[in-house]
Amino acid sequence: METVNCVECAGEVEIANDVMVGEIVECPECGAELEVVSTNPITIALAPEVEEDWGE
Repeated sequence: METVNCVECAGEVEIANDVMVGEIVECPECGAELEVVSTNPITIALAPEVEEDWGE
């Protein structure tokens, strides 16, 4: 496991060593959904909000 800081609250988020780019993890402190954007080094960013397309 590797630990990175949440981009929302700066809390510690544990990331598995075999994590893949695009995977979503949740911050245990603030509940923010974070997306893994790089694995070497492990970098996270706020996950994009899923938008409804309402059939468009």
